This record gives sequence, C-alpha cells and structure tokens, in this order.
Amino acid sequence: EKVAYKFDEDLEFLRELESSDLNELVDILKGKDGDGRMTEELSTKDDFKKFYPDHQRYIELICEELQLFGGNTIANMFRGHGLLYKEILCDVCDKLKVNYNKSQNTQTIEQGLFMKILSDSLDKMSEEDLKNISNELGLKTTKFTSQAVMGALQVAIKGGGFMSYKIAVIVANIITNIILGRGLSLAANATFTRTISIFAGPIGWLIMGVWTTADIAGPAYRVTIPAVIQVAFLRQVYLNKGEEC
Repeated sequence: EKVAYKFDEDLEFLRELESSDLNELVDILKGKDGDGRMTEELSTKDDFKKFYPDHQRYIELICEELQLFGGNTIANMFRGHGLLYKEILCDVCDKLKVNYNKSQNTQTIEQGLFMKILSDSLDKMSEEDLKNISNELGLKTTKFTSQAVMGALQVAIKGGGFMSYKIAVIVANIITNIILGRGLSLAANATFTRTISIFAGPIGWLIMGVWTTADIAGPAYRVTIPAVIQVAFLRQVYLNKGEEC
C-alpha cells in the first residue's frame, strides 16, 4: 500500500508560500548528496524529478515526507501514512524538554520551542553578549542576566508585533547553517546578523548536544528537529507576509 499525504491543517499554510521559501525545508528533508540517508524518499518521486526546484508543484510530497520522518517506518506502513505535524512537533518538544501542553494550539507550542532554545542559549552567554542582544532586539531591560533578558523577550512577544518573527529567523537561521552549511535564503537576515552570530555558538552546542545524547532513538531526529524548526519559522513568514523589513 502506497503511503500518502494525510491532510494536515497545520501544514496547509505551506501552499501559500513562494517555492523559494521552501528551499531549506526541502533540503533538510532530502539531505545532502552523499550523506547516505536510507529513509529519504522525496527525491525518488516522479513529480520531484520533474518539477524540482518548483516546490509548490509537489507540495504534498514535501508534507508527506515530513509526516513519514516523524513516524516509525513500520507503523507508517500499517497506518498508510506518517504522523500529523502537531504530533511530530510535540515529539521534538519532548526531546528538547520544552514545557508545553498538547491542548495548546500549534503556533503556541512552536513559540515555546523557540523560547526554550533561546533560554538555554542565553544561560551560556556573557553579560556583554546579553547586553548586545537586548540592544539589537530593542528589549526593555536594565539588567543583563539571562533571566532578565528572557523576561523582556516574553513581554515583547506578548506585545505582538514583529518579535516572534525575529526570534524564528534567529533560531531557524542558525539551525539551517548547522545542517546545510548556509543561512536562510530570505533577505530578512541582514537586519540582525549580529544577534544571529552571538546566538550561533550556544544554539550550535545545544543542538549538537541533543544529537549526541545517548537516549535519542534513531537518526530521524536529525531530520525532524530542524524540519520542525523550519516549518515553525515558515509559519511566522506566512503570518508576517508583507511586513518584512
């Protein structure tokens, strides 16, 4: 029985994006040439071969591939499909010890994931780094401890506006750099390259640490963690369309 894309309301927004917005997500899923990933199927599909890199022409294959990576191969065969995105997101949050509640909406859980990655990274920073980040992000704080900066970030996010998007850009940029050896192709990066460079070390150590811990079952997390972060970032792109500065 051929495994197929299972309709997933949390991934449908991807249809609204430009094909070029999906470059990194596709590259994360198919892996680099020669990294010998046995499980990847996307690049073997006819529509992929025919239309690549016009990703919108085979968007369901991309979503299906993500769902399959999130599920267990044997279970996928029995179900006839992979896991829905929210289950994969929760799975990644469990691995990264994010404090969340399954009843929260997907965007809130994604926000929690970004905040956890930032919070763990801030703990490893010097006061000077924390000061630079606060200035770059325009945070309202006079104390430069990791707790104070984190508190100011949370206030800024609750205030709405652009902060959630900025945080998504920072985290996704660093993760794609680790995985693909390049930052995001979106122009928005230039605005806070300095913040990204301060976070790069700590977030890099954090993610590498997650991958090397013995309790990680199977290499799928090397795909699902960055892929979920990329989807969460793309949701912010979608929500902020037309706002990018």
